[in-house]
Amino acid sequence: MTASEIKMPLPYPPTRRIDVTERHFGHEIADPYRWLENDPHRDGEVAGWAQEQNALARRYLDALPAQAAFRRQITALFDYEQAGVPLKRGSRYFYTMRQGLKQQATLNVRDGVDGPDRLLLEPNDWSEDGADAIAEWDASHDGAHVAYGVQRGGIDWREIKVLDVATGETLADAIKWVRFGNIAWAKDGSGFFYSRYPEPQPGTEAQANVANHAIYFHRLGTAQAQDRLVHATPDRPDLLHLAGVSDDGRYLVIHSTPGASMTMVSVADLTSADWTVRPVAGADFAAEWAAVGNDGTTLFVVTSEGAPRRRIVTFDLAEAALQPREIVGEDEAALQHGWLVGGRLILSYLVDASTELRRHRLDGRPDGIIELPGIGSAGIRGTLADDEAFLAYTSFNAPLTIYRYEVSTGKRTVWAEPTIGFDLGEIAVEQHVYASKDGTRVPVFVIRRKGVQAPAPTLLYGYGGFSISLTPYYAPTQLAWVAQGGTLAIANIRGGGEYGRAWHDAGRLLNKQNSYDDFIAAAEFLRGEGIARADGIAIQGESNGGLLVGAVTNQRPDLFAAALPGVGVMDLLRFHHFTGGTFWKYDFGDPQEKAAFENLLRLSPYHNIAAGKPYPAILVTTADADDRVVPGHSFKYAAAIQAAEIGSKPRLLRVETRAGHGAGKPLDKVIAEAADMWAFAARWTGLETGRS
Repeated sequence: MTASEIKMPLPYPPTRRIDVTERHFGHEIADPYRWLENDPHRDGEVAGWAQEQNALARRYLDALPAQAAFRRQITALFDYEQAGVPLKRGSRYFYTMRQGLKQQATLNVRDGVDGPDRLLLEPNDWSEDGADAIAEWDASHDGAHVAYGVQRGGIDWREIKVLDVATGETLADAIKWVRFGNIAWAKDGSGFFYSRYPEPQPGTEAQANVANHAIYFHRLGTAQAQDRLVHATPDRPDLLHLAGVSDDGRYLVIHSTPGASMTMVSVADLTSADWTVRPVAGADFAAEWAAVGNDGTTLFVVTSEGAPRRRIVTFDLAEAALQPREIVGEDEAALQHGWLVGGRLILSYLVDASTELRRHRLDGRPDGIIELPGIGSAGIRGTLADDEAFLAYTSFNAPLTIYRYEVSTGKRTVWAEPTIGFDLGEIAVEQHVYASKDGTRVPVFVIRRKGVQAPAPTLLYGYGGFSISLTPYYAPTQLAWVAQGGTLAIANIRGGGEYGRAWHDAGRLLNKQNSYDDFIAAAEFLRGEGIARADGIAIQGESNGGLLVGAVTNQRPDLFAAALPGVGVMDLLRFHHFTGGTFWKYDFGDPQEKAAFENLLRLSPYHNIAAGKPYPAILVTTADADDRVVPGHSFKYAAAIQAAEIGSKPRLLRVETRAGHGAGKPLDKVIAEAADMWAFAARWTGLETGRS
């Protein structure tokens, strides 16, 4: 097939319909494609249907003239070395390194400040297709061992292994059924803490609900069956538990959450024999509580309790009755994170969705601002006792650069700076503010190549959920759209965390429609201001952002030329039946409660396809091994839009294999998927490629 031979409407593969109707709160809900929820690795009919869909998508996408240009552009933008933020342990510095066009990042170590760099873990040799990756990892405090998670084919399940740093030998220790957690070494290097689930029934690993998360301690040289259970909540099987060890090694700090951003902080004194877990704050899950670190028995905590934009309080763990004491009050800017580094408390604020790093003394007194290279996103890593820290900075036109930062002097020197084969000085970044439907002022970043004449074909990206903030960051995939003459717009819609908890709350539960109104208003603003072509807006989002794209496409199909929903939650009435979906109830609402159900029924992409209206061109993307947002969401949605009378523009489904929700995806698959999406969007927005 060539570009001139693409015919409309397309010959979509036939999709079997079944008679499934359920009654919920007085509503008759038909679900004719429920059989597509089945795991494609265990159901041959679902697998065959997905293969037919993929074959049609491939014929169409491979014929698009822009695909090759985008593939070349994205490949070139990824072809550089990118170091991660170093973790200092003893005299060693551990860091990840993505080298050019290798599929996965490696784990490296540097012995001493100016010592030689050495490769520790090479995941590119773990599988033929490069789909296995290093997941969470941590080095022991003496730098002798690294415990690391292995992620296979993009799934959320991990297996933890242990490496001897000096010899490069992998030890016999092996930990299975790890998911949604981290790794934290005991100070003495005897072992590490981790979070896991009970072993699932055979054959249910990909879709079974997850419950009864628990924290264990693994002692080196022992079998997993001997691991010590440290913390579990059988009365609350819905909670996630993440453990960290304080820099001084005295405390195990546990954060527990039922989902969204409501958290509880607990501690266990590791100098005691019984490691009794003691609640500190947040047992009612009514606010955010996140421990920053400790100075002796003083625990520093970020909280939204009484402060929607958050504040810093301390607890004296030596006291019998724990009471918070405020040391840094709420500010106009939204407090995001905090670190205890070099005898200082360093706080990260968002000022109109960009980072500002502020220094404080340990009693809360201001101690200046850390100057950043520009408007962007930044964070820091270090310990309270060490003056040496590492600062990471990135922006839309600046790849991640790592600086060595001396806390006492404020001196900053480059530790690792990528060299990009593209003139980033050609990229202009602007920030605009527009009014949403209810008058709320919402910011939007606009990124374009200097000299590009507006209005231009525009890619509008959004997320709007789970208090996740869209701050400036360097993304080769998105930059490729800009490099080829398109405009990229990123809207900071409600549901995110850009302005604190109130901004999140304004876009979740019964307020979820606000997120969609904000996104629609962003498109109208871009068009009205002459930034985007009137008929040239493509929208894209993934996961909760895929839900966003599906929802606004139903609500305003006239506004968009193309829609790119990726790994989206497309059935809002049944998301809680699969894997970790129950955690999302705290953002979406519980479909088993009437008020929430009524709201979700109005928003669900699968249930609100507006027959009789012409829709934009739609390319749905998912992966067959996604065990977070199972592919059944995208399968059912694709079947429904292909069956609906919504015009003649294509409605395609692209299914990646040996990939999951996104993390750990090999680079060649990242490049191929983005090239397909941008070529599809270019076809329908009128973007002409061929720039160098």
